[in-house]
Amino acid sequence: MTESSYTVAGMTCGHCATFVTEEIERIAGVTAVTVDVDSGRVSVTSDEGLDTEDVRAAVEEAGYELTHANRSARDDRTPAATERDHRGDPHAGPGERLP
Repeated sequence: MTESSYTVAGMTCGHCATFVTEEIERIAGVTAVTVDVDSGRVSVTSDEGLDTEDVRAAVEEAGYELTHANRSARDDRTPAATERDHRGDPHAGPGERLP
């Protein structure tokens, strides 16, 4: 799962949030959208990373402007799976066992 956050300008009410949410939910792979009208922050959870231009197009279709994108991957894998991925990696984090 990947979680990304965006700043959207022009939203003033719950209806605005609904329009933005509906358009972003149409993007393939999106699993959840949360909108905070007061801050303009939109958080999107998706199966994989999203193309910012797809999000921008969805926001513009809703009638608003995407002003900032901050993508932040969240790793939902188990610690054991993460550990396997870092075997032999000289940059493995603390507590990760290396062979």
